[in-house]
Amino acid sequence: MYDWTVGWAERPGGAWALFFIAFIESSFFLVPPDVLLIALCVGAPKKSFRFALICSAGSVLGGMVGYAIGWGAWNAVKGLFIPYIFSQEAFDTVQRLYQGNAFLAIVTAAFTPIPYKVFTIAAGVFEVNFWTLVFASMIGRSARFFIVGGLIYIFGAKIKAMIEKYFDLFAWALLALGIAGFVAVKYLR
Repeated sequence: MYDWTVGWAERPGGAWALFFIAFIESSFFLVPPDVLLIALCVGAPKKSFRFALICSAGSVLGGMVGYAIGWGAWNAVKGLFIPYIFSQEAFDTVQRLYQGNAFLAIVTAAFTPIPYKVFTIAAGVFEVNFWTLVFASMIGRSARFFIVGGLIYIFGAKIKAMIEKYFDLFAWALLALGIAGFVAVKYLR
């Protein structure tokens, strides 16, 4: 699947494929759109921000579809998702996170390697405010994809290997910084 996804970078419809993969990954597809985003940005570094925007838009819209699946069709499709797309344990964990702070949980999932699709579908099942999902997804997904696009725009192809190798580490480090910022704002008021 990885090779098939990257193969779209060499085709004229690569930007459309990026949108589509980002869209479906937000609700059921297994390959993250970062793979194609990196390949497209390396192939055309000057278009990196455009590709990041396309990826962000597709992902947020796909998250809305994930919400709709959870909200309107969960009982009918539950057997397709659990255990084939994600586990019951992951789903139960998301429910607990939503009871704490749904916005922060969604931003975290949207930005990090945590499977975002679990959060979009669970948001619908647990009736999280739709606009909370949309705004948190816009922040988290845009940050994730624009950082990748921006690094490639600035550093070019030489950063591709480093991004692919250390993406999860970068995402977790940025998440830690973001949480530290939220904590600092909360307690420094």
